Amino acid sequence: MRTSRTGRELRRKTPEELLREVQAEEAASGKGHLKIFLGYASGVGKSFRMLDEARRRRERGQDVVVGAMQPKLPAEVEPLLQRLEVLPLKAVGDGTAMDLDTLLHRHPSVCIIDGLAYDNPPGLRNPTRWQDVEDLLQAGINVIASINIQYIAELREQVEAITGKHVDQTVPLSFIQSADEIEIVDAPAEAPLERSPDEQVQIQQRQERLSKLRELALVVTADIVDSQLNDYLERHGIQQHFGAHERILVCITPRANLREMMEFAHIIAQRFHGELIVAYVRQANISPEDQSALDARLAIANAAGAHVEILEGEDPAETLLDFARSRGITQLFVGHSQRGGLARLKGSPLDKLIWEGRGMDVCVFPQ
Repeated sequence: MRTSRTGRELRRKTPEELLREVQAEEAASGKGHLKIFLGYASGVGKSFRMLDEARRRRERGQDVVVGAMQPKLPAEVEPLLQRLEVLPLKAVGDGTAMDLDTLLHRHPSVCIIDGLAYDNPPGLRNPTRWQDVEDLLQAGINVIASINIQYIAELREQVEAITGKHVDQTVPLSFIQSADEIEIVDAPAEAPLERSPDEQVQIQQRQERLSKLRELALVVTADIVDSQLNDYLERHGIQQHFGAHERILVCITPRANLREMMEFAHIIAQRFHGELIVAYVRQANISPEDQSALDARLAIANAAGAHVEILEGEDPAETLLDFARSRGITQLFVGHSQRGGLARLKGSPLDKLIWEGRGMDVCVFPQ
C-alpha cells in the first residue's frame, strides 16, 4: 500500500515556485536568458520552432535579430526567416562566422543562433560559436538557440552507435546545462500510408532509432533540470529535495519480501530512468537465523546488480531517513508484518518513516 501525509507539516515550496525564484534571481543578475530547442534527430523541426518563437516575440514588440543560421534550411523555414531581421555572417579568411562585435554593439533584446557547434575560423575572439553565445549572454542579450543531441560532446559516441553518423564539431554538456530553458522538439509520426514490406521494415528501424535517441534526450534534459534545482537549493541552504528522476530506496530486513520489492522498484526505475538503491541498517546482537535470512536477501540484491549501502545507527528509522534525505530519495520501499493490524503502526519505526519522510512516498510491502 502507499501511504500519504496530510496536515502534519508546514507548506513547502513546490518545484515550480523554486524555479520561478531561480529565473527571477537570474534576471536580476543582468545576464541574458538562454533557451535551447533540443532535437534528437535531423528534420524534427527545431529551426521552424525556433524561428516561429522569434516571429511571435517580434510581433509582441521585442527587438529580435537573427545572428546565425545554418547555410541550408528547409523550405518551410524560409517564409519565417524573411519576416525577421537577419544579420549576415561575416567573411573571415576562407570561412564565415557570426558577427559578434556587431551584435554586441546592436544589442538586441533577443538573438537567434543556430549551429551552436560550429567552429569559428582562426583569428577570432572565440574558437567556437557557443563561446560567442556566452559573450552575448554576459552582455545581457537573451539568446534562443537550437542543437541536436549528436553535437553534445559527452553524447557523441552514444548517438554515433545508434545512427552510425560521426560529427567532429561539438558543444560541451556543461554549456547545455547552463541553459535557463530547454525544450525538446519531437519528431512527427510517420504518415499511415500503404507501404511495401521493405519500406515498412525501414520505417520500423527508423522508429527504433528515433525512440532510442528520444529517450536519450529526455534523460539528459531531466538530469539538467534536476541538477539546476538541486544547485539552487544548496546555494540557498534549503533542505528540500525534488528531482526530475525517481530515486528509490529499498530497505532490507531479515523478513522483507525483497524479490517483490526489487521487481516493483526495477519497473519504476526503468520506466522513469530512476536510481535504485538498496540499504539496510546493521543490527547489533542479531540472531543466527535472522543473519542467515539477511544474507540471503543481500545475495538477491547483489545478484540483481543493485547498489547496496550498509548503514550504521542506533535508531534504524532515523538512520534510513538521514540517508534518504542526503540522497534525495523520492520513494521508500519497506516491509511490514500485517499481524496485529494497523494499531501496530502507531509509534513504530514504520510510523516514523511515514510521518517524518517529508517529500518521500512510502510504499509498504507485506512480509
